Amino acid sequence: MQTLKIVITGGYAAGKTQFIRSISDIDPISTDYAVTLDEERALKQQTTVALDFGTIAINDQVTLYLFGTPGQERFDFMWEHLSIGCLGYVIMVDSCRPAHFVETRRLMDRFSELTDAPFVVAANKQDDPSALPLSYIRKRLELPLTIPLIACVATERESVKQVLLALLQHIMFLTPDELEPVSS
Repeated sequence: MQTLKIVITGGYAAGKTQFIRSISDIDPISTDYAVTLDEERALKQQTTVALDFGTIAINDQVTLYLFGTPGQERFDFMWEHLSIGCLGYVIMVDSCRPAHFVETRRLMDRFSELTDAPFVVAANKQDDPSALPLSYIRKRLELPLTIPLIACVATERESVKQVLLALLQHIMFLTPDELEPVSS
C-alpha cells in the first residue's frame, strides 16, 4: 500500500475541516477548540489549533493521507511541519468573503516558501448565491492560469472528490516521475 500526503490549507473558516470530513474514509482526527477571539467567534464556535487528519483510498494500492492546517497565522508553525513531505496541497478560499482574499494570498506566498509541491485552489461555498465567480477570485488572488481553480462545496463529497482529482491530475502533469511515498 502506498500512502500519499496531501495538505489542505487556507485562511480561517475557509472550510478545511469540513472538506476533510466530507471525504474521509475514517472518522477524521481533529484538534478543534473553542474560539477565543470575538471577531473569529462571529464566523464559527470551534477552530483547528494543530491539524485535522483523514484518509481516502484511491484504489487498493494508493491511499491519500489528508492533513488539514489551522487557518490562523498564530498557528503557522504547524504549516511548516505539515508541509514536510507533501505530494501536493489544496488552498481553500471562501468564495463569499472577499475581505479574506488578502489573507489567502499571504498564505499562498508562505506555502510557496515552505514547499515546491504543486497545488490547486478550491473556491469553497460555490453553492451560495453570494459566492463570487471564479474569474473574479482568480484575479483577486493573482492566480496564474497554470494553477487550477476549482469550484467547491466542502459539504458535498462529490465536490471534494473533484478537487482532489484535479490536484492529482495537476501533480501528474507537473511531475511525470513515479509518485513518491510519504516520508514523514
